[in-house]
Amino acid sequence: MGDLSDDTRDEDVERRATNRAVLEQAIALIGTGEYAALGGLYADDYVLELPYSDPPKRLVGRKEIVEYVGPQLGTFVFTLSLTTVHDCVDPDLLIAEYTSDGHVSTTGKQYRNTYIALWRFRDGRICGVKEFSNPMIAAEALAAD
Repeated sequence: MGDLSDDTRDEDVERRATNRAVLEQAIALIGTGEYAALGGLYADDYVLELPYSDPPKRLVGRKEIVEYVGPQLGTFVFTLSLTTVHDCVDPDLLIAEYTSDGHVSTTGKQYRNTYIALWRFRDGRICGVKEFSNPMIAAEALAAD
């Protein structure tokens, strides 16, 4: 097997940097209400996978994702903080670890969760996220006392 050329390595480094900047923008914007800016970071055929939701979800395309996420907007009020980003062999895949800090508007309960997710990119836009978080934390925050 031959080695990667310097041009290929340089291109991969550049793509990773671009993708990481997009990831950082998305993490900073989620929960802020800046939906137009946030939407511009995602491909139209974006796939959102939530394997730990009840039931597990695989949503395909902007319309289906907005229909699922839309009703939750304003219920979970939080900010996300990126804690670690792991580079992968594929420059269009990043593994991100992050935390949320906020509350649930309907119950007033605190909402703090930790996440690990696979973020996929195509042409500098997010084309897929497979996110793992603790569903019990969300359920407890949503439950009325």
